[in-house]
Amino acid sequence: MKTNMHDGSAIDVEIQGDGPTLLLPVNPHPVEGSQADEMIKWGADPALGRNLIEGLSDRFRVVAFDYEGHVLSVPKPDTLTPENIVSDLLAIADSAKAERFAYYGYSWLALTGMQLAIRTDRLSALIMGGYPPIDGPYAEMLRVTIAAHEMTGSGSTPQKENRQPSEEYDWSSVEVAMTENQTRQFVTLYSHLQDFDDRSAQEWIACPHLCFAGTADVIDYGERWGDARVDIAGPLVNRRTELESFGWDVHVFDGLDHTQSMQATPVLSVVRPWLSSKLIN
Repeated sequence: MKTNMHDGSAIDVEIQGDGPTLLLPVNPHPVEGSQADEMIKWGADPALGRNLIEGLSDRFRVVAFDYEGHVLSVPKPDTLTPENIVSDLLAIADSAKAERFAYYGYSWLALTGMQLAIRTDRLSALIMGGYPPIDGPYAEMLRVTIAAHEMTGSGSTPQKENRQPSEEYDWSSVEVAMTENQTRQFVTLYSHLQDFDDRSAQEWIACPHLCFAGTADVIDYGERWGDARVDIAGPLVNRRTELESFGWDVHVFDGLDHTQSMQATPVLSVVRPWLSSKLIN
C-alpha cells in the first residue's frame, strides 16, 4: 500500500506477519545487478531488509518501508526536519492501523526513532542501532553533511579509488554520488538537531529502549569533510552505566564496525530476543 508523506509524495509500505507491530524502515526488496555486486564486495547485504523482515515476521507484524530510499528518490531539501520525519512515521503507523507499535532504526534512522519516542506516547519499544542515545555526534554529522553538500554544489567530488576490499576505507577520498538536493536535505536535518539535548530528552522516553553498536564504529573523516570524527561506539562503551541509568539496555558487538553491525545476523541475535521479552508474554 502507499502512504502520503509530509511533502505530498507517497511511500510504499509492506506488512508481513502477525503479532505486536514493528515499524521497520528497510528496503523489503533485495538490490540486484551491479549495485548488489558492489555492496557484497564491501561487506554489505543486498537483501538486508528482506532478511530482517523474514527474521522477525514469524513473531511480529512487521511494517516495512524504505524511508531512506524514498528520501533519496524524492528529496526533501528544505523539509527533512525531525518534526516532519515523525509526522511521516506516524502516518505510516496510521496507514497500518497500528495504534501502538515498536520501532527499530539504524544510523540516522535510529536518531529519528528517538525523535519519534519523545513526540508520541504510541511507542511500545524503541531500538536504536548504530547511533548513540547520548553524546550523539550531531555537530560532527552536520560538518560531514555540509561538506558533502558543498562537493555536490561545486562538482569537485573525488574520484573512486581502485582499492581492494581488505584495505582500510579512506573517507577523505570517498566519492559523493548524491545530488545537491539529496545532500541538502541531510544538512537540513542535522541543522535542526544542533540544539537538541539528548540527555534532557531521556525523561521523555517512556517505552522500553535498547541501543547497540560495534566497538569499531568510529569514522575519522579527512580535511575535505571538516576533519570530523564520528564516534558511534564511544558513548555506548564509555557511558554505559549512564545509559543504563536512563533505562537503556545496551549491547556492543566486539570488533564490528558500522557496516558489520547493521547486518542481519548480529541485529537479529539481539533485536529478536529483546523484542520478544518486551512485547510477547
